[in-house]
Amino acid sequence: MRPQLKKFIDQIGKNSVAIIPAAHEQTRSYDTEFKFRQDSDFLYLTDFPEPDAIAVITPGRRTKYTMFVRPRDPEMETWYGRRQGTEGAKKNYGVQQAYNLDRFDKMFAKLLDGCDNLYYRFGVDKALDQKILNYLSGQRVRRLKTAYPPHTIIDPTLLIHEMRLFKTDEEVEIMATAGKIAAEAHILAMRRTKPGMNESQVEALMEGYMKNKGATGVAYNSIVGGGDNATILHYDENNAELKNGDMILIDAGAEYKGYASDITRTFPVNGKFTKAQKDIYQVVLDVQKACIDATVTGTTIQQRQDLSIELLTEGMKKLGLLKGATKTLIKKKKYMDYYMHGVGHYIGMDVHDAGRYFDDQKAKQSRAFAPGMVLTVEPGIYVPANDKKAPPRFRGVGVRIEDDVLVTEDGNRNLTTKVPKEIDEIEAIMNGRRKKKAAGR
Repeated sequence: MRPQLKKFIDQIGKNSVAIIPAAHEQTRSYDTEFKFRQDSDFLYLTDFPEPDAIAVITPGRRTKYTMFVRPRDPEMETWYGRRQGTEGAKKNYGVQQAYNLDRFDKMFAKLLDGCDNLYYRFGVDKALDQKILNYLSGQRVRRLKTAYPPHTIIDPTLLIHEMRLFKTDEEVEIMATAGKIAAEAHILAMRRTKPGMNESQVEALMEGYMKNKGATGVAYNSIVGGGDNATILHYDENNAELKNGDMILIDAGAEYKGYASDITRTFPVNGKFTKAQKDIYQVVLDVQKACIDATVTGTTIQQRQDLSIELLTEGMKKLGLLKGATKTLIKKKKYMDYYMHGVGHYIGMDVHDAGRYFDDQKAKQSRAFAPGMVLTVEPGIYVPANDKKAPPRFRGVGVRIEDDVLVTEDGNRNLTTKVPKEIDEIEAIMNGRRKKKAAGR
């Protein structure tokens, strides 16, 4: 049994039952499906990789962990791949008792009987929602003469997500590997990118490398934007020609053993920064370093965001993008003309990972960083090509620099530091020169 599941069992208590469904395959078009990706909460608790399974957790009973799975089926396995079946679930994934899926409808009433609390997340699996609601309403009509179903329904999401927010040492090392694979892919892109290439070629180069190095795939749709495409925050068309003199922004991460990495680097297509590109890039880099330094125990999420806004506003003033008193510009949110997103987010099994950002949601009391959290640090400046307010030399330039940072007891650890971000280091890699990497954040 996974440590995560043991901890969950301890927390929900003996008078509870939890029903946690796996994800289902999703149709891509007509009779083809998207490549299956397991539900993150289900994967976190069980590590079971197959669709349609249902985990039932009953801490107060001798069999605490039951799973219903797809049966072994030689014909289906010939067409679509091997299945674990009930025996594989027990042997390979620590399940105490396993049944074929078709037994669930007959057994789940008994599994719920006598438990005070039902931990279940409605709104994700509509078919399962209906089964549970039908059972509960049916027992109400019978006035509880035949069974004693749970009287309290609790969404387990908050509990599981708080667990997921704080990474174990094992999770950190998996994430470090995901970061290493993605970092090497970014370095490869720096070495291979040339004017005349297509954004799609860079995307294919990186994603092929990541899979070759053990990643199951990308952690999210890669962003590969040359020229003014870099000013579109979630650009994913990735089909334009890369032009001499332009910058390219690449936001790409690997998924490894269910965990994501998230890295952004921006560099000149031809391997040489212009004066204007250096100026805007250095502002973003300096802000990113300062925000990494602030990603430590005790700093709140809002404090780090405010720091990024203040420093970027000051930087935009130096660049000539903004004019006026810094406090006034911030109050009027003028920085949002060129910096319109947060400076980072949680990352883990999902690239935008689970966890609350406020200690008190109603009061909007920002949460403080604590050891075990992993967050991105990703300030940026994006100047639209048609922005007549901006100095002409900056129009159509988008710069973002992003790393994944673990909060530790005595500071932090950059999990994606392998990929360079200093101007001279990037130019050296792109022009085939060897340069000793300086220790950095």
